Amino acid sequence: MTSVMALVEGREAAARVRAEELRVEAERVLAELAEAEAVLERRVIATAELAETLAGRDAMLEEGAAAVDEVATAVVADTTKAPVAGSVVPRWHAGATVLALSADYRRIVELVEAEPGTGEGISAKELAGRLGLAAVPAKIEGVRSKARRLAERGWLAALPSGRFTPREPTAPAGAGAGMSSGRGGGS
Repeated sequence: MTSVMALVEGREAAARVRAEELRVEAERVLAELAEAEAVLERRVIATAELAETLAGRDAMLEEGAAAVDEVATAVVADTTKAPVAGSVVPRWHAGATVLALSADYRRIVELVEAEPGTGEGISAKELAGRLGLAAVPAKIEGVRSKARRLAERGWLAALPSGRFTPREPTAPAGAGAGMSSGRGGGS
């Protein structure tokens, strides 16, 4: 009986070693995938930038020197241009709306802002689920990366726990009320 038990334990040990080897391999593949997705994102941005530059150059050549001034003025004045997938996330500023973000980023901000105001925020895994993505590490990490980028640029706040909340307001809620009581209230 002991020899049969030893054989079974030996097979279990071999299966345990194989499972650990596969786990290490899966982690390596996921790390490579994350790196490849980062390279892809940079290439998409570069392609979009090149396309915009070439389109602008062609328009300028066709319209002549007078049109160059008009195009430059229009490009500077037109900040409401619809962003494209893979576009750079702009920094948040007063008056900025989610319409400045591409659809993926806009949806993440909208989901975080729709969370109840409990203060505990929403995790990347929960965001991925609400976006209809599979709950696999690659998809969750992609969402986490986008949410972190939004937090770095001021659109969201990242908690130390790794959860995300809507960004803090730029002025306290009662700041305006204190100022108005000092004006025009004379006798």
